[in-house]
Amino acid sequence: MAEETTTNAYSAFIPEIWSQKLNNMLEKECVMLQCVNRNWEGEIRNQGDKVKIITPAEVSISTLGSDAISYSELEPASMDLVIDQKKFFAFKINDVAQVQANSDIMEAHLKNAKKAIEEVQDAYLLSQHANADAGNIVGSDDSPITLDKSTIYSQFVKLALCLKNSDAVSAGVRPWVIINPTVESYLLQSTEFIGAHNVADETLREGAIGRIAGMDVLVSTNLTDVDGKYYVLAGTNEAITFASQLSKIESLRDKDSFSDLVRGLYLYGAKTVQPKALAKMVVKSV
Repeated sequence: MAEETTTNAYSAFIPEIWSQKLNNMLEKECVMLQCVNRNWEGEIRNQGDKVKIITPAEVSISTLGSDAISYSELEPASMDLVIDQKKFFAFKINDVAQVQANSDIMEAHLKNAKKAIEEVQDAYLLSQHANADAGNIVGSDDSPITLDKSTIYSQFVKLALCLKNSDAVSAGVRPWVIINPTVESYLLQSTEFIGAHNVADETLREGAIGRIAGMDVLVSTNLTDVDGKYYVLAGTNEAITFASQLSKIESLRDKDSFSDLVRGLYLYGAKTVQPKALAKMVVKSV
């Protein structure tokens, strides 16, 4: 006769142990906020708002002679910075989970929501590479550059030269370049690369791994492959202006369960106001 299997009637009451420590998520490096300016952020308040940015016209110089002085009519250029990006998060946390886990669980989820927004925002700012001046592009979509440890320095010198020839680099203006981990692996093998610990008394941007061709080097995992190539972005902080606002965050009670509902609305927008202060290299993926 087969032995009858019995179920422990008390097994449902064996308590689970919930750790008071939190297992933090791996997070991507979001670096672009260090590489933009926020000059007009204070003038924007609500989604859909925009500010008209005026760029003064160039003034021509003439040689004084016997002829009467002629006056040129100046026509300043204008562009709109629009807050047109709308992102939200919404989640609920069961009362039991809050009690059994720990009191910091809500704060931890809000922190993860912030990280997720920053990642989307970083990718959005990196996409501004499409607005780089046509003369500031090394390589092309049809003929992307193949990088390795022996060619990387000469190619980055070309990238830095684009910015200098566009008059984007002047006294007190320090350019930056953003690479992905693959390019970083080549860079670390280049003898011309100056690691952060060897950059004399000059101050690097936070998170910069060093300097090459006069540019601060930052690494981002948000610089991803697109159709077999990716775009190394360089520039100065004058190139892109950015404005953002956490428009609303609220917590409410779920009427259908013992849970708290949390949601937040984040608004932002960016504009490449100085295309000549932006440069890019089109690199072939390997």
